[in-house]
Amino acid sequence: MRARLDSAVVDVGALPRDTVRARFRRVRVAGRPFYDHELVLAARTHTGSPGINLITPFRFAGTDTVVIVNRGWIYSPDGMTADLSKWREADTVFSGYVEEFETGSPADSVRLNGIRRMNYAAIARVLPYPIRNFYVVATSDSTPAATPGVVRLRPPVLGDGPHLSYAVQWFAFACIAVVGAGIVAARSPRL
Repeated sequence: MRARLDSAVVDVGALPRDTVRARFRRVRVAGRPFYDHELVLAARTHTGSPGINLITPFRFAGTDTVVIVNRGWIYSPDGMTADLSKWREADTVFSGYVEEFETGSPADSVRLNGIRRMNYAAIARVLPYPIRNFYVVATSDSTPAATPGVVRLRPPVLGDGPHLSYAVQWFAFACIAVVGAGIVAARSPRL
């Protein structure tokens, strides 16, 4: 994952069809956004504020298939709706990384242009053109101040995670159990 996020940026059209090999690759998307078919990923937060993520289909040259781009977070008081026409960007070149769609219930659906999860089947049902089997999370573009208020998402944090704290926690539980058993055995009346 780290090697892919640190690799050179490639054009999205050059990615392999296999999402396992494409996931977390850094890519550049240059194309035509279809703002009329834009969706929102509802119930997202940023620094404690409610909002939505802008999910925009992009068509790039030489194909009829679109790439879905998560352009970033915007404030929405109810975490569900916003006037999307205010957030259209003149710049149509984005850099980011590739992410897989979530798998889930076939009952997932898009309601009022909003979706709760990045589910391939649900999104494909509402768009009038085929979509790639991955989406791009925009982390930057050629003009970062193109649309003030759109907060680009960050790549996933790479670290050891909570494993060390879990190990210490379970070691402490084991010590408490052994010491507790020893105290109970020492205080028990001898028969």
